[in-house]
Amino acid sequence: MATLIPFKGILYNSDKINDLSAVTAPPYDVISKEEQDAFHECHPRNVIRLILGKSGEDDTCDHNCHTRAADCFNTWLSEDTLIQDNCPAFYLTSIEFSVENQMMTRFGLIARIRLEPFEKGIVLPHERTFSKVRSERLELMKVCHSNFSPIFSLYSDQGGVLDSLRTAVADKAPDTAFTDGKGHHHRLWRITNPAVHESVSNAMRDKRIFIADGHHRYETALDYRDWVAENTPDFSDDHPANYVMMYLSSMEDPGMLILPAHRMLKEIDDSVLEGFVRKAGQYFDITTIPYGSNGHANGRARLISELKANAAVNAIGVSMKDTRDLHLMTLKPNVMDELFADELPNALRGLDVTVLTRLIFMEILGFDQARLDNADLIAYSSIAEDAIEGARDGQCDVSFILNPTRIWQVQDIAQKGLIMPRKSTYFYPKVITGQVMNDLKEVRSGGSEE
Repeated sequence: MATLIPFKGILYNSDKINDLSAVTAPPYDVISKEEQDAFHECHPRNVIRLILGKSGEDDTCDHNCHTRAADCFNTWLSEDTLIQDNCPAFYLTSIEFSVENQMMTRFGLIARIRLEPFEKGIVLPHERTFSKVRSERLELMKVCHSNFSPIFSLYSDQGGVLDSLRTAVADKAPDTAFTDGKGHHHRLWRITNPAVHESVSNAMRDKRIFIADGHHRYETALDYRDWVAENTPDFSDDHPANYVMMYLSSMEDPGMLILPAHRMLKEIDDSVLEGFVRKAGQYFDITTIPYGSNGHANGRARLISELKANAAVNAIGVSMKDTRDLHLMTLKPNVMDELFADELPNALRGLDVTVLTRLIFMEILGFDQARLDNADLIAYSSIAEDAIEGARDGQCDVSFILNPTRIWQVQDIAQKGLIMPRKSTYFYPKVITGQVMNDLKEVRSGGSEE
């Protein structure tokens, strides 16, 4: 049973911050080093200082980017740059964005949801996580005691929970509205009516929640709850650490979009790359595509076009350094069944990301679990052109270009209790950080009791 409750959110004070685009940012895990610098320079109160502060050579266990984040957070609260709402609310949000010249809108509900272990089948993951990232995020939570970014989750909304909330705010101006640097327009409404709270909470009780983006944050929240419980003598079921801030959107929402997460690999031996195409030919039908003239745009466009045309089968594009060719690899029939039928369930064997991880990474390239768990050696991009050129200009040694995972596959995998390889999906747009935050202390100094 999913337990969804309102909470007293922490928001930027509109009297002091009149343009939220200057202080908000994407989630920490999709921010590049260059973007991190830009957000730091954009505004001295940008949320980047909370979610992705800069490290220094003189950092210690007691003075580092996490402790600086806590100092910023507490200072911003004390000076009323951030203020906590006086009464509990659900926060309805909308984001308007353009994809391939088509305008789309996605709605979401930000609330607290009770943390549940995955084995209970209430909140379900679909991807593996990196252990190093979880431990790093836990250190941040231990000093800040807050959720700065909501976990992006999905549920089947055939009963129209979000529609009822949209109706409830139809005649109300949004409490906040702004357009971010990517041209996405964000709106937020506070919903404080207790009757609506009860109706929504009751409607969500029988829902299964599927994590779309934020697996690390959810698992870290579980670890944080256990840490708080161990260090709090009177810890109770009502303690805020039993909950996590979550953004919930409908699987049926017309604005629900999944982009591919292309892989860009570093530190691959030249001898491995030189023999890759020959070795892969045992398992794939391979079409070689010359880069061509016109700044290689022709070759890129052809690879992307042919990859999309083969979305119904397992097809993967390849771009390698020090070569003038691209490759489209189409899996030969029954390969995954013959190799991995005893190891992998059928639902996983049919995924492009499983073909990439289990067959290409582990079988052909020889990766072990430690290599797969090293987040420093695998970068990701949702833009095929950037991933292709990443190998060409030396950002990485080889890039693998994918078609997107479909939402029904995410639901199928999660419901069966299975786990996809890391970064199997890239839900777009990400849920922006800085619209609302969640306090995890029972009583914050100078604040109200939760």
